[in-house]
Amino acid sequence: MVSLGSYRNDLCAAAGQNQRGKPTMGLPASAEAKPGLSDARLGGAGLSGYTASHANPDPEAVMAFDRDQFIADCCAAVRADPTHKTVRELVARAVADPGAVLKGLGEPTRGAVEKIYHAPDLTILNVVWPPRFTIMPHNHRMWAVIGVYTGREDNIFWRRAEGNGAAVEAAGAKSLSVKDAEPLGREIIHSVTNPIPRLTGAIHVYGGDFFAVERSEWDPETLLEQRYDVAKNMRLFEDANAALATV
Repeated sequence: MVSLGSYRNDLCAAAGQNQRGKPTMGLPASAEAKPGLSDARLGGAGLSGYTASHANPDPEAVMAFDRDQFIADCCAAVRADPTHKTVRELVARAVADPGAVLKGLGEPTRGAVEKIYHAPDLTILNVVWPPRFTIMPHNHRMWAVIGVYTGREDNIFWRRAEGNGAAVEAAGAKSLSVKDAEPLGREIIHSVTNPIPRLTGAIHVYGGDFFAVERSEWDPETLLEQRYDVAKNMRLFEDANAALATV
């Protein structure tokens, strides 16, 4: 039996083959990929997470989000350009059709952090924020691209306070809605709120191992720095889900 990790790694290996002119992962061998971002930038690496059907020649009707193709495209993008730039365009292309992403990933039913792909140089997550949920200020220590496919999220950006390096102060804000794809630099500190009374879903792509890097979070009341606690933050999701179930 092939492990999920091996299968995902094979997708990245396939992305490398695509760059050398092999058939595109996720498309029938006879299908002809339309010129687009990943064809132009990645030498034919695919259609940015979309697959085509033989049944209907109308491209507007046949495109559907394919997570395996998206993984392969992101792997090829990072191999070609280790910055966020090409990945941001892939994410933007994906969330431009939020209905297709919902169909490909499934309609969210609860708050969750779903691991789509995980490697030392790339992590892809499907993050579903519970209704009216807030996560405290935190950093990533790697670039990220956030693409919203349902709902909305409000980001507050923070900076280290002058004269007190352990504390942060608000420095700006940005609201992300459906079809938005926003890059975050490696030194960004932000908090996230889902301000609406339903689930918000977004594709998160990180330029590194999201689960291995030592990171920080800041206490939501004192705004003082402490070590990021993965287990505690996962419990916040579970607590929010439990509260939602009682409504």
